[in-house]
Amino acid sequence: MRRPKTKEDKALDEALDVLIAKSGHSPEAIMGDQGLLAQLTKRLVERVLGAELTHHLKTGRSPTETVLDEKGERAEPNGNCRNGFSAKTVLGDSGKMDIEVPRDRHSSFEPLLVPKWQKKLPGFEDKIIALYARGMTMRDIKAMLEQQYRIEVSPDFISSVTDAVHAEVTEWQNRPLEKMYPLVFFDALRVRIRDEGTVRNKAVYLALGVAADGTREVLGLWIEQNEGAKFWLKVMNELHNRGVEDVLIAVVDGLKGFPEAITTVFPEAQVQTCIVHLIRHSLTYCATKEREAVAAALKLVYRAESETMALRRLEEFEAGEWGKKYPTIAASWRRSWEHVIPFFVYPAAVRKIIYTTNAIESLNMQLRKIIKNRGHFPSDEAATKLLYLALRNIHTKWKSIPLNWKAAANQFAIQFGSRFF
Repeated sequence: MRRPKTKEDKALDEALDVLIAKSGHSPEAIMGDQGLLAQLTKRLVERVLGAELTHHLKTGRSPTETVLDEKGERAEPNGNCRNGFSAKTVLGDSGKMDIEVPRDRHSSFEPLLVPKWQKKLPGFEDKIIALYARGMTMRDIKAMLEQQYRIEVSPDFISSVTDAVHAEVTEWQNRPLEKMYPLVFFDALRVRIRDEGTVRNKAVYLALGVAADGTREVLGLWIEQNEGAKFWLKVMNELHNRGVEDVLIAVVDGLKGFPEAITTVFPEAQVQTCIVHLIRHSLTYCATKEREAVAAALKLVYRAESETMALRRLEEFEAGEWGKKYPTIAASWRRSWEHVIPFFVYPAAVRKIIYTTNAIESLNMQLRKIIKNRGHFPSDEAATKLLYLALRNIHTKWKSIPLNWKAAANQFAIQFGSRFF
């Protein structure tokens, strides 16, 4: 239900009706370069700047002393007063706009709406950053601004706007974290980045944490060409230095040296191999037409009622048609068995949260959509900048608590006792 209009609403409507009657109703008359919207924006900006200068001149004036300038206008005791205008061209939603910025005699006026040396209205940079965060290249953004707003800007200008988030990225990468995370998912996606004159295929590693209340957050991202025990130890130490004291379950995809690095810093953490990655790896040994049948056979293993039953079904798989045809599959499961079995102590409803990486797989899929338009990034910093902006957008769309979290929390409380609280 719409709220009733106030006197101010009615007065504004009447004023707009008069302006529309004078300007006309065509799209050009309303939205064009010199249309009504552009004129109103210009007048509003100039009025605000004028009000800011009035406030500046009044601040600090003695109430008992009056000083007049050469035009007879009241000035400050020290002789400061209005001193004409400076022409300035700024960029806004409607394109380029010429405005007049009021000046004072002492040049002590610092506008807030359009600060000195700034040539963009508030919100313009946010639009560029939003487009960039959605995966548009700088040249695509340049073309869009020229087409829709008739604004000509260079790719370097757009780059300078997006570079403004570097400080925000650094702050985000070093922010304090929770003391305990029941679950932390670690995964990686590949990105092409120029390094020392050569485009290299580097890995972007992500850590997705689930807090005790079920809320999710990306704890950090790291770019490295080759992972290893030393790299993962550095990541674990960084998380610890940012305040993480305990991780109950760390879900990984079988990366070399990873379990050892985790337990070195978080000795009580359970390391759980991602079943999705394990199945995906297993299916690489199979012919395409056979993958569905092999996946169905492996499902009997990881959906077993207990660890004992799971081992029995792995033996049955090994002795069966697919195990004999592809012996490397069962062998890979046995090599990872120590980190496959932790989730068997939980009921099936909770296993979906623990042993799959649906959350981080979905996250990676959204990030791949963002970076697919780029052949490669010019530097690690450029890749980090875009991925951070994409993560910032994705985070606002997340549901706060995963499904079945209450059931999982109760299980964690029983399994881990005081460590969970």
